[in-house]
Amino acid sequence: MTPSASQQQLYRFLEDRFTCAQACAECARSCAVRASLVDPGATEGQERVRRMGIMCAEVCDATCRMLSEENQQDEETLRVRLEWCRSVCLECAHAFDTHPGAEPAAATCRACAAACADFLRSLLH
Repeated sequence: MTPSASQQQLYRFLEDRFTCAQACAECARSCAVRASLVDPGATEGQERVRRMGIMCAEVCDATCRMLSEENQQDEETLRVRLEWCRSVCLECAHAFDTHPGAEPAAATCRACAAACADFLRSLLH
């Protein structure tokens, strides 16, 4: 017996949600580590990198927790959160691009932004 179209949509939704939550968790870890490597009170550019890393870690952690909860969130709240996470991750990646040695963290941010965008697209169908 093959799964029905609605079952396939549910499987896809759950897979995309899990993938997005995983990417958010990884991004939160990566950003927290990267932010911890920058001295507080350093140059203005370095301080921006540190602040963006902290903010991205917090947003990604909160998004991961929301995606991991068992209770249902309304679709609009989910969309807003995913879009917020996606945009913060991209902004953080751009900040990391200016910081030598932060390339892996920037790539993790971009991967999280892509996972959020993919999950957003799956919500539209």
